[in-house]
Amino acid sequence: MVVRIMNIIHPSMTLLSFLSLFFFLLIPSLMSAQTCQRTCGKQILKFPFGSDPGCGDPRFQQYVSCNQQRLILTTHTGSYPVSTIDYTNQVIYISDPSMSTCSCTQPSKGFGLDWNAPFTFHDDTIFALLDCSTASSPIYTANGLNTDGNGSKALLCANEGTPICSYLYSCRPISTINLPISTCCIYAPMDLGPSFEMDLKKLQCTSYTGFYSFNGQEANPENWSYGIALKYKFSVNNDYPISCSQCERSYGVCGYTGAYNSFICNCPNGLNMSTDCFFTAAYNNGLRLFLPWKNGAGLIYFLAWSILWVLL
Repeated sequence: MVVRIMNIIHPSMTLLSFLSLFFFLLIPSLMSAQTCQRTCGKQILKFPFGSDPGCGDPRFQQYVSCNQQRLILTTHTGSYPVSTIDYTNQVIYISDPSMSTCSCTQPSKGFGLDWNAPFTFHDDTIFALLDCSTASSPIYTANGLNTDGNGSKALLCANEGTPICSYLYSCRPISTINLPISTCCIYAPMDLGPSFEMDLKKLQCTSYTGFYSFNGQEANPENWSYGIALKYKFSVNNDYPISCSQCERSYGVCGYTGAYNSFICNCPNGLNMSTDCFFTAAYNNGLRLFLPWKNGAGLIYFLAWSILWVLL
């Protein structure tokens, strides 16, 4: 009976069945579960940031992650919530729970960036070191002199910092410490050195505060924007990847995966494509009606369709 059926199969039907089998095996290999999210809580995610491994730029994945719907920056000094991201100006704003502000004063170990992290301090960021030892802290001694490229030296505490310290000491939590204003030091990010390290124990300071905007009210520290502003770059030349632009125009999420960090465009329906998501639009409008792979019905339809062609 089997021989008789096989003898009446038209060659074109055999070829069609083979192509159908090939197509059936090929499409699932392009598909995967959706892993890249467009948001983390209320924070919109765009390249170079991502929600999960394989999403966004690999250089940023180890530093910025989505943890329980909260975007977190992690360095060797701790984990810090991301307040917001300015994608236009490529600035990420973070907060340090151990930082002193006009609302509270608390001890801190300081803040530091990993030397190979794709971030630098934004020029608007200002640090104020609080309760520093004027007798032994290196920021007040000859050992604390900062040498620039021309060989000249200057104290690490900025001369223009006195008014800022005065404003900070008008905050009730700071004023209740009853410390002399001379123990306050305005510490510019550039003075953190190539390791971007603010080690308060080494500097012999109890705490610090950081802010990146006076919000037009320099004399009112209660309304300052407290936190740390960090600048990031896409690459050495700071060029936005063309492949990423094409992917995002097709409503995909950029990512890099595998041992060689190969580019993928993660599409809304779960397909990981090597270019963009325009192919998946056709898939959604046409093929998906006949190939509902995710619920397993596609296998049944394919087998029934193939058997029907063979028996005809």
